[in-house]
Amino acid sequence: MLEIPVFDLPLVGARPDESARLLAAARLLGCVPLELQASMKAAARALHELPVDAKRRSADVAPPDSGYVHPSATNPLFESLAVHDASAPADVEAFCDLIGAPPHIRATIGAYAEKTHELALDVAAKMTAGLGLRMNRYNYTAETVGSPGVQVHTDSSFLTVLLEDDRIGGLEVADPDTAEFEPVDLPLPGSLLVNIGDIATAWSNGELHNARHGVRCVAAAPRFTVRAPEALVDARRPRRFRAFSYGEYRRARHSTLGRAGEALSQFAI
Repeated sequence: MLEIPVFDLPLVGARPDESARLLAAARLLGCVPLELQASMKAAARALHELPVDAKRRSADVAPPDSGYVHPSATNPLFESLAVHDASAPADVEAFCDLIGAPPHIRATIGAYAEKTHELALDVAAKMTAGLGLRMNRYNYTAETVGSPGVQVHTDSSFLTVLLEDDRIGGLEVADPDTAEFEPVDLPLPGSLLVNIGDIATAWSNGELHNARHGVRCVAAAPRFTVRAPEALVDARRPRRFRAFSYGEYRRARHSTLGRAGEALSQFAI
């Protein structure tokens, strides 16, 4: 079992030793558990129980990876609903309008998005992010136990705040030393998991690690989830990536077959 370090964010800002430990974890694993906002779980489950036609109404939302992502040949057990910029109330309202979300779910999404957006900015500042909101469902059955729930990938963003399913596990992260995939259990009930993404790897000149991870089906039940402290370029560490925008990176990522950080090579110097 891969051990995930735990941090209390107020201590990270107040104590240099905790700040150093956070940076070390981001360099090695790219995953940092935080604290929980649990109300999104019920909302995510409720939205995924909507009729497929209702969910598909959000499929035309731009940019890529927003709206509804239906099961595919690559990921037959996985479906997802995504709000591109969940920190923008207008984007949340537009998404909810498209799928016909009831008022209490709109309020839950807005409150959770606001909280995780603040948390993402806090983590990014302490390690020195527009943050979207994606609600995932894994359609597990007895026949799929042991199968991949979603393909191995890295996150394309700066960082991802992930609300895990506390009933159905299955998250696996590549060990940075062996490259073998190890199961991950959150060390504290009611915690959030933060994944370092591809943009953070490029922004930090390769210092922060965009962890390769995936999900394996471990039970026959649906699984739900809701996703510079120092000079980093100097004579000893020359620049490894050219300047690029997040939109440019997203287009490059969608033009390649790889979803596990391979698109970063297109911006390497």
